[in-house]
Amino acid sequence: MSNNNRQAANGQATRTCQFKMVLLGESAVGKSSLVLRFVKGQFHEYQESTIGAAFLTQTVSVDDTTVKLELWDTAGQERYHSLAPMYYRGAQAAIVVYDITNADTFSRAKVWVKELQRQAAPNIVIALAGNKADLSAKRQVEVTEAQTYAEENGLIFMETSAKTAMNVNDIFMAIARKLPKTQDVSNPTGGRGRGNDGQSITVTRPTNQRVGGNDGGCCGSSGTK
Repeated sequence: MSNNNRQAANGQATRTCQFKMVLLGESAVGKSSLVLRFVKGQFHEYQESTIGAAFLTQTVSVDDTTVKLELWDTAGQERYHSLAPMYYRGAQAAIVVYDITNADTFSRAKVWVKELQRQAAPNIVIALAGNKADLSAKRQVEVTEAQTYAEENGLIFMETSAKTAMNVNDIFMAIARKLPKTQDVSNPTGGRGRGNDGQSITVTRPTNQRVGGNDGGCCGSSGTK
């Protein structure tokens, strides 16, 4: 009998955790496309630039825990940079995205990482995504260079392609594994922990999209308000 079946037989509710995740990076690196691919399984060749920030939600399962991700897709244009702290404040996770065919976006990604390390929550889980891997023939940023940088800064790293879906679910799932599942509800931003790499993970499509949200990070039984 599976864990879920045993829980159902015992009448035990699956835990639910909610986390705030922000996506940062230069304009046109594919942040919105990554979110759209992860949440809806779609890709649009010509994606309009985000103004301010867009908000979507997605729910994933990590073993016996339902993880609700509040995804804040921020605008990459420089004129919106001053708004970024409003979105990453209180975030438990961040994906910093760059375009592998544009070295300048990788340099900019490093600036975002430093800003998060300096101003975001001290235990924020940060992932670095080298997007547009389907255009590897035009690459300007080598995998080894990005991998070394990620290791030196304690970042999750993957090259992704929103177009082909390469590693899109994987990078979000890698973050979900590292997010804490047992923190005190009364102290949602404390008690960070690492997940087990052997955890099983499934993805479900979003049931709602809304504007707004809280800092997330609360764990409790299903049905708990």
